[in-house]
Amino acid sequence: GFSLSDPHWTIFSESTFFQDSFKMSRIEAWYMDESTLDQRLPHRLEPNESVTLEDLERIGVFYWKLNADIYENDPELQKIREEKGYSYMDIITIHPDKLPNYEDKLKMFYEEHLHLDDEIRYILEGRAYFDVRDKNDRWIRIAMTKGDLITLPAGIYHRFTLDETNYTKAMRLFVGEPVWKAYNRPADDFEIRQKYVHSVKCS
Repeated sequence: GFSLSDPHWTIFSESTFFQDSFKMSRIEAWYMDESTLDQRLPHRLEPNESVTLEDLERIGVFYWKLNADIYENDPELQKIREEKGYSYMDIITIHPDKLPNYEDKLKMFYEEHLHLDDEIRYILEGRAYFDVRDKNDRWIRIAMTKGDLITLPAGIYHRFTLDETNYTKAMRLFVGEPVWKAYNRPADDFEIRQKYVHSVKCS
């Protein structure tokens, strides 16, 4: 379950929250199978092994549900940006007709890597998957849909892909000037990786 006092849930006005609590407060995540078939497929285990929001938070992944229809003037998004210091923002559209070298870029995004800074993504349209490693190095797939905002901690091994619809429009947020440099695994010698591993062990 979840607490209504949890800051990650108190996104909406009280009436809206209670009206939409079940619909709006869910993010779907699951442990992945070992299949090497198309990365855009769901890759669920049989039977499905779901992962909770609390499980994700224990590895440093945090989530908000926002109203993507009003992202340009959303006070809740502005509040999160101010609290977290997300001063930079841009919007990227990932689609075969919109992103040059689409197939190559998608393969690059799907290489397991880490960043030296948090990765923050807000899905405005379409769908996508973020895959993250848990404490035992198992892959967790996080299904992202319109209105989902997620933060991945610096130092976590992860990767990104679209689903079979081949389309998403996402806001990228960053503290200060953006640094998009990815370090493919193995990258265990980075201090930020060692800090992350230590923090997860202590959680």
